[in-house]
Amino acid sequence: MTTVRLGISDLVRNPKQLQDYDFVEIEDKKTHRIRGVYLSEAMAKEFRHYLEEKRQEKIDKKLEAFKSVVARARESDNGFNKEDPKVLQKIKGMAK
Repeated sequence: MTTVRLGISDLVRNPKQLQDYDFVEIEDKKTHRIRGVYLSEAMAKEFRHYLEEKRQEKIDKKLEAFKSVVARARESDNGFNKEDPKVLQKIKGMAK
């Protein structure tokens, strides 16, 4: 993986520089702050895949937490009908 830090004006003058690198940090030369990044196509696909995995992990954790709450609600005597298939929806409504 090849990386470099380029200024905004450098990219405006010669945008073909992006073709030579997998990862480019775009820097404001006056303040030395990173203003953005450029990813090559291969790196962008890998990054997108990583983000999708992280998103799915969060969804799975929330779903497991709701399933746990539903299981406890069905086991206890709290006014929910234990045969009601919409117990999960009721609990989600209570969580808002």
